[in-house]
This record gives sequence, C-alpha cells and structure tokens, in this order.
Amino acid sequence: MDLQLKDKVVLITGGGKGIGEAITRGCAREGAIPVFVDKDVDAGKKLHKDLVVAGSTCSLICADVMAVENCRAAVDQTLKEYGRLDVLVNNVGANDNVGLEHGNPEKYVSSLRLNLFHYYNMAHFALPALKESKGCILNIASKVAITGQGGTSGYTSAKGAILSLTRDWAAELLPCGIRVNALVPAEVITPLYKQWVSTFPNPEEKLAHIVSKIPLGKRMTQPHEIAAMVLFLISSQASHITGQHVFVDGGYTHLDRALT
Repeated sequence: MDLQLKDKVVLITGGGKGIGEAITRGCAREGAIPVFVDKDVDAGKKLHKDLVVAGSTCSLICADVMAVENCRAAVDQTLKEYGRLDVLVNNVGANDNVGLEHGNPEKYVSSLRLNLFHYYNMAHFALPALKESKGCILNIASKVAITGQGGTSGYTSAKGAILSLTRDWAAELLPCGIRVNALVPAEVITPLYKQWVSTFPNPEEKLAHIVSKIPLGKRMTQPHEIAAMVLFLISSQASHITGQHVFVDGGYTHLDRALT
C-alpha cells in the first residue's frame, strides 16, 4: 500500500524515544520528512544521526514543549526550514502518578501541563500551516482515559481531555478539510514503561502479571505497531477518517477479562 507520505512534513513532539521514536523512524522509512521535538538532547541527536546516515531528510528540535514559546518556535522553525507543514503528531506525556489522595492541587495542575496543555498549544500554532496544506492532526492518548487506573488523576484527566479535544477539533476543522484522530495505546513496551516497571519490588513478576492480562498473544504492544497505525491515519489512505479514537492494544481495553 502506498501511503503517499513522500516529502510530507511531519512535526512530532516527543519524537526522540519510545513511541515517538518509532513514529519518527516510520515516517522516514515512508519518505516523509520528520521534524521531531525532544528535550532529551542525547537521544534526539542519536536518532537524527541514524536517520541522516540512512539517507533520510529530517530535523531535530531540542526543546521542552511544556513552555508555550517552545511550541510556537517549533512550528516556526519547521516552516522556516521546509516552507510547509502537513501533519502534527502530539505525543509527549508521562504517567506521573498524581492521584486524588496522594497529590495536591498544585501537582494536579503540573500534571495537566505535562500531559495536556502542549497538545492545544502545538495545534493552535500549527493550524494556519495545516489549513494551507489541508493536513491532519494525530493525538496520542491512553487507555486510562477509558478504563481508569487509580492514583493517576492528572494523567487520566489529560488523556480524557485529549480524546475530547480530538472530537471537538475534528468538528471545528471540517470546513478546512483538516482531519483529526486519536490513537489509544494500552501496554506498550518503551523505555519509560520499563522505568516504571523497575519501581516495583519484583519487576519481572509485575511485567509478567501485566502481560498475562493482554488478550491477543499475551504480549506487550510494540512501539512499531503503534507507529504503523499512526502512519496509516496520517496518510491519504485514511482520507475519510476523522474524529476517531483508534485502539492498538491487543484487545486490552475492551475484551472480556475472562479471556485472560
């Protein structure tokens, strides 16, 4: 299937590691031009070098999108360098375990800043360019917005809001021909996930317990499997898909637990 992504400029937040890295690499393989934003300078430079050596056209922006001015600057730099923007992938976030009992109002707002506000900011600043290209927006959400998890008030609020914003933006941007969709992962093996599992007394036992609850194949979702769906959703092959929440999770979110 030809995704027709060649020379499309794709701006990806958190594109240097984990799911974001897989999306960045996938875009490069399809001949798109990934512009990836990441505050981890070392990881970003390594990925950029890998892609350049492989013959890809790409750009790295070392910045923290928590700051509004950095969101604006990322869009401006992309347009200055390539003159267009076809796709925005909002990806940055982390489950920071800010709960109702073990948290406070200040930490809750900080969690929203970490996981939500920059989705709006990036989309706001990218919108004029996306109108010109009739591009699209892809938001990475999380199954916690659907299932709940407990002890993650900030993160689940943000991810629920992202699903809601996806629908609202899809409706608002219909006259512009801009599609907006969300991808919903569940248990994906990434460096951040491994770090979280390592905080438990017996990490291997904890991971095995989680894997046993994933219906399809009793295995974790791989980042490249998330990236594959992202690539489809941002491509012209998905030209009549908008306002959707697409789950790539091995059935984790919706299938009967009796199956596990």
